[in-house]
Amino acid sequence: MPNDLTAITEYLLELDALKLINRRTYIDGGLRVENSAEHSWHLAMACWSICRSFKLEVSEEKLLKLALIHDLGEIDAGDTFLYDTNRSTAHNAEREGVKRLQSHLGNGVGDLCELWEEQETGDSLETKLLKVVDRLLPFLHNINSEGKTWREQGVKKSQVLQAHGFIAEDFPEIHCWMLANINSAVQAGWLLDDGLV
Repeated sequence: MPNDLTAITEYLLELDALKLINRRTYIDGGLRVENSAEHSWHLAMACWSICRSFKLEVSEEKLLKLALIHDLGEIDAGDTFLYDTNRSTAHNAEREGVKRLQSHLGNGVGDLCELWEEQETGDSLETKLLKVVDRLLPFLHNINSEGKTWREQGVKKSQVLQAHGFIAEDFPEIHCWMLANINSAVQAGWLLDDGLV
């Protein structure tokens, strides 16, 4: 029986702070932006469903754990927009945030940092699926909101193609679906067509 419920409950409130991190992704057809906790839940459910739909031989337990801890570093670092120029260094602040959470006296997950590193740098089928679905969900929300985030941020077709190109290798069906929707988004004026590929 844990003997420091005060520390445990303080840690639970630390985790709850992920609800305060707003993303730039609009949900419900563009009514409001989602927060990172909502995204983490959606990511976990989507990964679970897709792994079964594609009949992938993965550890569902590991997949769900990776999805749930994927954005924990954003509690300290905030969310970094996919097309931000400083995206390549965002993981440094996130890593420090996860280390802080792991060292909290109320944390019962001893391998939190190890799991976070795996989802960040690993190349298992679980991490590959996680990365694909992490890109698919905001893309899907952009399609559902008539490109609201893309239009607000002036996102170009070439940026979207570059950010999602890696999906073609491991999940070509998903990538083909995305390409068709990218072309439709350009035709509808939701994405700027800069003529680059």
